[in-house]
Order: sequence, then C-alpha cells, then structure tokens
Amino acid sequence: MPRVPLTSRSPRRPVPTASAAVPEVPAPAASEAATPAPTDTPAKPVPRGRLRRFAARHPGPLWALAGATLALLVMALWLGVRPGQRLITQEHIDAAVRESLEKEPLPSAAAKAYEAIFPAVVRVTGLLDDKDDGEDKPEQRALDRSLGTGVVILDNGTILTNLHVVYGAKRIKVRFFDGSESDADLVGTQPENDLAVLRPRRIPDDLHAATMRSTSDLRPGDEVIAVGHPFGIGPSVSAGVVSGLKREFRSPEGQRELSNLIQFDAAANPGNSGGPLVTMDGHVVGIVTAILNPSEQRTFIGIGFAVPIENAAQAAGMPPF
Repeated sequence: MPRVPLTSRSPRRPVPTASAAVPEVPAPAASEAATPAPTDTPAKPVPRGRLRRFAARHPGPLWALAGATLALLVMALWLGVRPGQRLITQEHIDAAVRESLEKEPLPSAAAKAYEAIFPAVVRVTGLLDDKDDGEDKPEQRALDRSLGTGVVILDNGTILTNLHVVYGAKRIKVRFFDGSESDADLVGTQPENDLAVLRPRRIPDDLHAATMRSTSDLRPGDEVIAVGHPFGIGPSVSAGVVSGLKREFRSPEGQRELSNLIQFDAAANPGNSGGPLVTMDGHVVGIVTAILNPSEQRTFIGIGFAVPIENAAQAAGMPPF
C-alpha cells in the first residue's frame, strides 16, 4: 500500500538570505558626521596652564628664582653706577703695614727677652767689712764691697752667681726686682766654673724663676742679651750675638782658667758678673763670668764669656739638660 506523505499544518518560515543576515545601520545625521573621530593621542595642554599648575605645586623654587633675578639686577645696576674699584697690590699691603707700625711700633726682640728675664734678676753684694750695714752710701769705698748680679733659677729663691763675686765676703746681700732685700747664704760652689749658689733668707711673694735652655742648638750669630748691674747700675741690658763656642779664658793674674765658655759681644762690665746670658725667647743659656781686659782699665772691648747653663745647673744640684 503506497505511503501517504506527512505534512505539518504550521506555516512555513522563509529562510533568511545573506543580505538579510546583517542588520542595517542607520546613517548618521549631518551634525554627527562633522565631529571628528577620537584618537589615542591626547591634545597638548596650553603652556600657561602648565606654569600655573607647577607654581601651585612648587611655590618655593619660583620665589627663590625671582629673588635671585632681582639680586642680579640690583648688582648690575650698582656695578654700573659705582666708580671703578682699585686693584689691591702688594705695594698697597706693604704701605698699610708700614702705616700701622708707625702708629704702634712693635717692641724689639731684645725688649721682649728683657721683660721675660727681669723678674728673676737680682743684685748681689758681697760685704767685706763687718761694720758695713749694706746701705748704699756715697762715701762707701768700692774695695769694701764686691758687686755683681745673680739669677733666680728655682721658685724657692735659689740664685746662681759667680764665685768671685761673693768670695771672702763676711755677709751676702741680694736685692730683688721689686726693690726688696734679704741676706743670703752660700750653699754651694763650683770653683772650676767660677759658680756659686745662694739661698736668700726671705723672698718676695711674686718671685719668678728664670727658664733655662740647653746650649746644644746654640750657634755663633744667635742673638743674646746680657742683663746685670754694671758698676752697680741696674738692672741694665745690652744686646749682641754669640761670637763663638767652647772658648777658653785665663784671668790676667793667672788665678783662673776656664774652658767650654760661650763667647759673646753684648756689652758687659764689672758688675755684670753672675748675670744671665739670655736668648731672644727669654731663656737663660749661660752665666756671665768674665770679660777680656788687655788693659788695666777693666772696660769692655767687645769680648765677654759665659759659663754654659748646663754646668751652672749642676752646680745647683740640678740634673743636666
């Protein structure tokens, strides 16, 4: 029996075509077509807006820049209106120094050395007559006294002087820098170097001891001063140089022969014996002990001798430098 074909009663839907599968996009309006399409690159901002934003974030640097600019302008104006500046040369500096020294001259090296040693220098008088009270009198004969100089080397008043200044004295008297006086005792001697050590019985409260220095670096030509009481006048200071080292001296009478002496040309006369020979820094390097006298006048002719302070310190029981 032939089959009867089966059919559906629902209406058949039309099959869509390729053109119908893509929906149609409506055409843009005329106003929309004039607007350009957006791009990925942002538009460049206006420079004025950038400066304002920078000023808002960093006000300090802008004020500093403005101040520096103003200062440069003021400096430029000042340089433009002021007269030309004089160039300072070495001649100007030398002239200023000379003018300053003329108004207030500096003390000499010898003056500064004397100031340093002055408080330690004493006048030493050896009284040879028991009736002598030690007072300075016009009628007092020079033969009745032995005048010389000494230097304080310790705070307790220990004094170095020459042995020939106090040799044979019945009484020893010392006068300090402040004018005060005291009797002194002979506590040590070193005849081979003509040295004596004295100890005063009273000392000033503000007594200063001298500073001593080794002679190991002393050289001929070094400046020195001799401080003492020549002919009882003093304290007096004279300046010169070291003339030689390791000299020998024999007294005219042949009673003394000294060696290893410092020769100097600072003026020294009778009364300077026992005084300090001082360098320009105020340090004692020797004890004045003799002058060369080819004549009988006993006046200085330019050659003096001093015992090195190393020997003098040993005489006082101090260790050598």
